[in-house]
Amino acid sequence: MNDISNIYYGRLPEDSPYVKPFRFYYTQNGKEKSWDLLKVHDSVSVVIFNTTRQKLVLVKQFRPAVYHGLVSEEAGADGRSIDMKKYPPSLAVTLELCAGIVDKPIPLAEIAREEVLEECGYDVPVERLEQIISYRSGVGTSGALQVMFYVEVTDQDKVEAAGGGVGDEIIEVVELSLAEASKLMEKGSVLTSPPAFLFGVLWFLTNRAPKA
Repeated sequence: MNDISNIYYGRLPEDSPYVKPFRFYYTQNGKEKSWDLLKVHDSVSVVIFNTTRQKLVLVKQFRPAVYHGLVSEEAGADGRSIDMKKYPPSLAVTLELCAGIVDKPIPLAEIAREEVLEECGYDVPVERLEQIISYRSGVGTSGALQVMFYVEVTDQDKVEAAGGGVGDEIIEVVELSLAEASKLMEKGSVLTSPPAFLFGVLWFLTNRAPKA
C-alpha cells in the first residue's frame, strides 16, 4: 500500500467520470454571487460489526487527497518537489468505514451489500442491511448525498479470498475492539479519518455496541 512513487499533478480531464468542476451563479438579497463547486457521485457507507469476534470491521487505504493536503505547501505547482522521506505516503493511509460510490441504477442497500463483499469479504443478504441515516457531505464543494447502513456479520459470512477491493484497489481490512474504537473518540485525538467514519463509530458505540 505504501509503495508509492513518481507523484505529479496534471489538469483534470473534462471526461472524468468522478469529478466535474463548475461555477454556480445566484442572486442573494439582490447581490450577484458565485461559488465554485464539484459534481461528484453520491455514496453509501456501512458500519460493520462482527458478532463472532465482537469487533468493528473497517478498512484502510491510501488517499491522494489527504496526502495532497499534507504536502501542498511544499509540493510545487506540478507536485514533483515533494520530499517523500519527510512525507512518507503512510501519513495518508486513512481508517474508514466500508463505503462506495453510487454509480449504477440499483437500490442503495444492494450497492452497500456489494461493497461489504468487495472491500471486506463478507457475503450477507441485503435484508440484513439496516439503513441508519442520510446526510450531505462536502457541503462547501459538492453537497453529495451519503447514506449510512449498519450490518452485523459473523465469521461464517466470510468468503475465502474475498475483500481487499476490486480492480486496482488496494484496501486493508482492519478489526477494532470496542475499547480500541472508544479510544479513537477521546478528546485530543488526531486522525486522518473522514467525519463520516467518526460519526459512524460514535453512532455504533452509542446505539448498538454490546454493553459491558
